[in-house]
Amino acid sequence: MSQLSTTRLSVLDLAAIRQGGSIADSFADSVATARHAEALGFTRYWLAEHHSIDGIASAATSVLIGHIAGATQRIRVGSGGIMLPNHPPLVIAEQFGTLETLYPGRIDLGLGRAPGSDGATMAALRRHAQAGVDDFPQRLEELAGYLDDAQPGQRVRAIPGQGTKVPLWLLGSSGYSAQLAARLGLPFAFAAQFAPGYLHEALRLYRDNFRPSAVLDAPYAMVGLPVIAADSDAYAHYLASTAQQKFLNLIRGRSTRAQPPQESLDWSPMEQAQVNQFLGAAVIGGPETLREQLEAFVARTGVDELIMTTDVYAQEDRLHSLSLVAEAWQA
Repeated sequence: MSQLSTTRLSVLDLAAIRQGGSIADSFADSVATARHAEALGFTRYWLAEHHSIDGIASAATSVLIGHIAGATQRIRVGSGGIMLPNHPPLVIAEQFGTLETLYPGRIDLGLGRAPGSDGATMAALRRHAQAGVDDFPQRLEELAGYLDDAQPGQRVRAIPGQGTKVPLWLLGSSGYSAQLAARLGLPFAFAAQFAPGYLHEALRLYRDNFRPSAVLDAPYAMVGLPVIAADSDAYAHYLASTAQQKFLNLIRGRSTRAQPPQESLDWSPMEQAQVNQFLGAAVIGGPETLREQLEAFVARTGVDELIMTTDVYAQEDRLHSLSLVAEAWQA
């Protein structure tokens, strides 16, 4: 049995907005993708919190999680992630306690520290510039307390939320969350879908410092990974130009709405190097290349689960890519 076949597969969705498309189209695509992933046997479907980014429609993350959970039957649905310093912990506990009550045993709460926005949007969110820098562990402890069983004399409770014990994950692109997840005995997800450079060091820190907890006896690591599969290597690389354009426009300060694929891009060597740095962990190719690269990645990292972003322009190409991944996994 291959290592890939024993590795769980999941989907990370930013509810991308296409050039020429609407936000309603994005939400419909997310529902269709989640149903497809569920039918293929994937483990979870996560959505990410971002704000004021022209190209990402998952800002009201908990609302969209409820929409996706209501449109599916079995797949776990959650956040990858909620940026905890943007919110009072009590509010997040109430939101996810409500979701867990509506969809018992299917909700995950992945948490990050980044703002998911720029400085002006941080101010509009009423987020202090230093929020999450030193107080993230305290915010996390407060949130966990609202989701755990109520303590004697506890004055403030999350209703709904108290006693739901929604599974908590820590997300990150550096060593901070890796070490905190290890200390608390929580599962850890690394964001190699845009920051692959620190992946191996973060996984090492997490595993070397892991302390067993009531949640986990051993470390459990998931990695975000850009994966674009097609019927041939050439066509997969053609489809990947949509993701390349998105990062190129991010660098240039332009809209990051999904653009149709292009045969070639007009970029400088420095811009190309920057885009390639963002997408350094990407797996792109036809069925054989896909299987080889995924097997090699799992062998190098020893991850327990892959959560994939498939940033292509056309919905049918996205669904086909997931089908090809499932075929490689089952093989």
